[in-house]
Amino acid sequence: MERENQFIGQSGAFLDAVERASRAAPMRRPVLVIGERGTGKELIAERLHRLSTRWDEPLVTMNCAALPETLIEAELFGHEAGAFTGATRAREGRFEEADKGTLFLDELGTLSMSAQERLLRAVEYGEVTRIGSNRPTRVDVRIVAATNEDLPAKAARGEFRADLLDRLSFEVITLPPLRVREGDVEVLADYFGRRMAAELGWEGWPGFASHVANEMANHDWPGNVRELRNVVERAIYRWDDWDEPIGHVVFDPFDSPWKPFNPPPVQSGGAAAAPAPAAGQAAPAAPDLEHVDDLRAAVDAHERAIVEHALGKHRWNQRQTAKALGLTYDQLRHCIKKHALAED
Repeated sequence: MERENQFIGQSGAFLDAVERASRAAPMRRPVLVIGERGTGKELIAERLHRLSTRWDEPLVTMNCAALPETLIEAELFGHEAGAFTGATRAREGRFEEADKGTLFLDELGTLSMSAQERLLRAVEYGEVTRIGSNRPTRVDVRIVAATNEDLPAKAARGEFRADLLDRLSFEVITLPPLRVREGDVEVLADYFGRRMAAELGWEGWPGFASHVANEMANHDWPGNVRELRNVVERAIYRWDDWDEPIGHVVFDPFDSPWKPFNPPPVQSGGAAAAPAPAAGQAAPAAPDLEHVDDLRAAVDAHERAIVEHALGKHRWNQRQTAKALGLTYDQLRHCIKKHALAED
């Protein structure tokens, strides 16, 4: 499992998680990695393997959510010829493939209860039995599992085996989401930006305009590092003026004035529900009305944010920006002068 991405970050929460993985790597015990999508669970699994004494043995990956329930056990434990329809020859399972190495089970929370029961026996006794066979096979496998679900809560509801959870949670590494990794958005955006600029053959790296950097710093990043990489790389490949800082980013690639219209659902009272804001909407937020003491200053600040955002979106084409905002060209020029806006 080779990854292009590296461990990039400087926040304490991120470095603590990486350090914990480094300390757990030499152990022969199972490790459970918890985190939202895009936080780097596979990278942590690879680190656990590469820093262990098994580094030169196989690192085998299985995404438990990518296979139908009827095939998961055959993938994990293998099968003999004729064990079921279509099994024309014997096949090793992932446990046998990972013998003396590491088995990474991604999306662990999606395993069926029957697969969990067989996995528990394999973890406890170091033995697996192929489907269609009565002869167990000894294996020496270090388990690393990952999930974005609350497994203790699932176990309390009877949806996950508590005894299996106990066996797999010798060490639990919880990866922080990007929104709490202070300072890491800027570091990661610069890293991905420089790499994309080099891939496109740019002679230099102009960086990001200040208002774009602020937008990225204030975004929630529900897709975490994976989403950030997409946003940065998309902004750079769409930017034509290589000598000027990147002046616009699109958080939601599906946002378009021509996207299909879906009418909002009608509530029981007959009124249509208020439309939810688009995911990743980058438009500036309204001021916090609970803490507005100076009305004119609040209005001016919000007006400035709207105009600055629109200018960046339209790459400082003032006529297009004026049209999008419903202003005349002279009115927009007045706003730019009033708020001392400059293309940076």
